[in-house]
Amino acid sequence: MSAAMKRSLTLAMLLLLSFAPSARAANEADYKAAYATAEAASKEASGMRNQWTTTVSTLAAAKKAGDGGDFDGAVAAAREAEALAKASVVQAISEKEAWKAMEIR
Repeated sequence: MSAAMKRSLTLAMLLLLSFAPSARAANEADYKAAYATAEAASKEASGMRNQWTTTVSTLAAAKKAGDGGDFDGAVAAAREAEALAKASVVQAISEKEAWKAMEIR
């Protein structure tokens, strides 16, 4: 399995896990924990200068849902934002070295 395929598989698994349904209804504590985790991952991606705009908008959607009391929707959006942020970190790390293979010699 090539390195690119492994990265793609990892990204796909992260995104799929973010959409996994929970067994019970989420509450405010679940939302706050999921949002904090997503926000930390987003800050990590931002620190690497590779924050995706979809992560920012998904985090905003999570906050809006949480503020509106839709904790199930807020947790789902926060988990999606976390997966997007983690995927952008993986992309930044892989591209940090991958560009060398494309360099014209």
